[in-house]
Amino acid sequence: MGKAPATLTAPPVDYEAAYNNRERVPGHPEILKRWREDSARVIDARRPETVEYGPGERQKMEWFDAGSGAPTAIFMHGGYWQALDRAWFAWVAPALLEHGISVVIPGYDLAPAVKVGAIIGEMRRATELVRDRTGKRPLVFGHSVGGHMAAAMLSEGRARAALAISGVFDIEPLIHTSLNQALGLDAVTARALSPIHWPAPNGGAPGGRALDCWVGGAESNEFIRQSRSMAAEWGGKGADTHVEVLDGLDHFTILDPLADKDSRMVKRLVTLATAE
Repeated sequence: MGKAPATLTAPPVDYEAAYNNRERVPGHPEILKRWREDSARVIDARRPETVEYGPGERQKMEWFDAGSGAPTAIFMHGGYWQALDRAWFAWVAPALLEHGISVVIPGYDLAPAVKVGAIIGEMRRATELVRDRTGKRPLVFGHSVGGHMAAAMLSEGRARAALAISGVFDIEPLIHTSLNQALGLDAVTARALSPIHWPAPNGGAPGGRALDCWVGGAESNEFIRQSRSMAAEWGGKGADTHVEVLDGLDHFTILDPLADKDSRMVKRLVTLATAE
């Protein structure tokens, strides 16, 4: 009698390699340098209003106003809750401003000085301030963990729609990486803070129900899986979800379309910001 065929098992995921985007993209220092320099030029030319939404030095946002009654979009930056700040991302504003969309870019406190849950709370306060000031729920969009927080704001009914760029919606895998040295997550906390497990906006919530998940085709399989899984999970619960995989773009160049007023990404943001 012959042997039974061996059971094939999937190889374990190397989470460190999958989520360490700076290692995956050797050219990232030049991209970050460009973000900072372009942002400095935009701030100098556009002179946004700096608005405080909390008592901390980082609890401020740059408000690029497109005029009275204009729709508003909030951009939430990435950096795994432990790097970067609002001054790196002013460059995302001009393309949307040309379409008559006001853009708000909040900063937030960073780990390990504060916990992830506290940072999400800061984004709640920032989003509510924008809503109170404009009288309307804003569009929220964000990159990496900024995409995570944008989805969280949509789940809670604080936003009219959300577009997550390379979002991390299930943060449990981060426990198995060196990133967790600063984040200090355990399994229970990570699951509780992962919007993939949160209620999906389904029309019964007071906000919108549209979630877009955009991701670069040159990113790790984990990032592509995150976007597809999030869209499938929330879509199955009644949300209007959509996935876009942009060929050839990595975790940093995936933001490049935000600089082009005619890109599909910017046009989609305009549609989400202005839809009735």
